[in-house]
Amino acid sequence: MMAPLGVADVDRFRSIVARRLGLSFDEAKLGFLADVLGRRVEAHGQRCEVYLGKLDSVHSARDELRALASDLAVTETYFFRNPDQFRALAQSALPSRLIARAGVRKLSILSAGCASGEEAYSLAITLRDLLPGASWVSSIRAVDFNPTVLDKARRARYSAWSLRDTPPDVQHRWFTREGREFVLDESVRGAVTFEERNLADGDHDLWAPELYDVVFCRNVIMYLTPGTAESLMRRIARALMPGGYLFLGHAETLRGLSQDFHLQHTHGTFYYRLRTALEPDEVLARSVPAPGAVTLPSLPELVEAADTWVEIIAHAADRIRVLSDAPGGTRVSRPNLARPGAATAWDLGRSLELLKKERFADALELVQTLPSESARDPEVLLLRAVLFTHSGQLACAEAVCAELLQLDELNGGAYYLLALCREGAGDPSGAVEQNRTAVYLDPSFAMPRLHLGLLARRAGDHSAARPEFEQALFLLQREDASRLLMFGGGFGREALIDLCRSELVACGGRP
Repeated sequence: MMAPLGVADVDRFRSIVARRLGLSFDEAKLGFLADVLGRRVEAHGQRCEVYLGKLDSVHSARDELRALASDLAVTETYFFRNPDQFRALAQSALPSRLIARAGVRKLSILSAGCASGEEAYSLAITLRDLLPGASWVSSIRAVDFNPTVLDKARRARYSAWSLRDTPPDVQHRWFTREGREFVLDESVRGAVTFEERNLADGDHDLWAPELYDVVFCRNVIMYLTPGTAESLMRRIARALMPGGYLFLGHAETLRGLSQDFHLQHTHGTFYYRLRTALEPDEVLARSVPAPGAVTLPSLPELVEAADTWVEIIAHAADRIRVLSDAPGGTRVSRPNLARPGAATAWDLGRSLELLKKERFADALELVQTLPSESARDPEVLLLRAVLFTHSGQLACAEAVCAELLQLDELNGGAYYLLALCREGAGDPSGAVEQNRTAVYLDPSFAMPRLHLGLLARRAGDHSAARPEFEQALFLLQREDASRLLMFGGGFGREALIDLCRSELVACGGRP
């Protein structure tokens, strides 16, 4: 009988899996890991410490790693999953690559983490309908570290469940029904090459420079350790051709992993294009003056009286000074404003104290005294953009946000500030777009949710406003205090929570 597994055994197993396969499992998955470890130890008829010692060795058997990959991998997928991404591929990314590659008339696509092949074959079907002629040569390479799902992919026989998002005309054109299975057309099967590869490895053949026009790597990085995910993104950036495209899962972002890509947002979805050169952002040619400050009794009443959220922020200066100005001043904690992993070089504590007291001009003047090299620091740029926005200098704020996004294109705070600027400029649809980008980049960010709710309510769309206020209410109760200082418009947590509840009731919801 196998000896019971100890906590230390499972922890060691988790560490080995992270190092050898790049997979990350949190505390909630320890029971699952214990089950897998128990099965593998029993299959080998060894004591647990012997099995783990061999697995941890640089000479560990490749077959055992393959077996573990089969046991540990998440394989659920289906054809044309997240159809907005395939529309963006067909109508934006691929036409761009056809123009770029017209001289050689070749396209190359990688499906990284292809599982049982549905994604790769969806890419093949999309490509067949788009290539302009027989003179074009295309290749689709599909890789996964799980040999079991790769065998299924090569057989290309699927259930109706795998085709649940496949349009009927596509099913009729490319699949033949045999009993309860749907068999993919041979011409599509032949367009994809399946290979067993470990994405955690620095495989030179897989990641040769400038090899692919498009990489789909969806729902992969969420299962990887941070270090493995960052290394994988570096390899993908190197392997993409200039201007090539990367598609991630709908809940995944490159925030904190890579600055090598431009964020794209079309067809209701987000994806990425490899940077080739910095492109200037368009900014408004005019400023929106800050209205005079007034004192009003409550934030919900102030919202009712004002036309835009940025106007509310500007009007609230006197009110917030009374609420927050403590004798002798209150030292505030310094938020981490820069992109994840960035070093912080400048002392902005005094500027943040002035921000809290709504002394925007003084805070800006203090920021201007920083050394000239601070002008390219994302943290300093974000603070400047906040101060310009809160003081109503929206054109200046947009210009600074453009500078910041050239350095850190995945900065959710910058997109939220741009949303305020767009609203102040009379462009509510642009404000919605910028808020959606902020939410995508940072799902825990409360303020863009609140702003989306306010925009929807002002447009008379209460059904759209309610879920935004509900989500904002949930997030505000957990929002970091330093981020509320930066982006809360001078209002505290409780005032913003009260506003959300009031707006929910006004939209027919329950607070």
